[in-house]
Amino acid sequence: MISYMISSSLMRNKLYTLEDDLKKRLKDSEFRRLWKESEIEYQLARKLIDNRLRQRISQRELAKRAKTTQAVISRVESMSSNPSLNFLKRLAEALDSRLEIRLVPK
Repeated sequence: MISYMISSSLMRNKLYTLEDDLKKRLKDSEFRRLWKESEIEYQLARKLIDNRLRQRISQRELAKRAKTTQAVISRVESMSSNPSLNFLKRLAEALDSRLEIRLVPK
């Protein structure tokens, strides 16, 4: 768990975790909407990182296997890009995996 100290008159020397911060921010309706909208990108990035680390390969090695650059892998993993379906297929192949996309009812 990542945490940090906040110095304010109300929270002097209280350990303030990222979970505390998220709970506070989710009370804001605009933040909550944006948070929910980013869930798919987050899950994709998380799965890519998990698979890459499970295989003990670097971003550079994954990039080489997928015929791209380490910077592109970094952008995908940090949710800073919107990868195409074809690129996701290349990543899946480079990770010796199968890409599966599902539509599920809300």
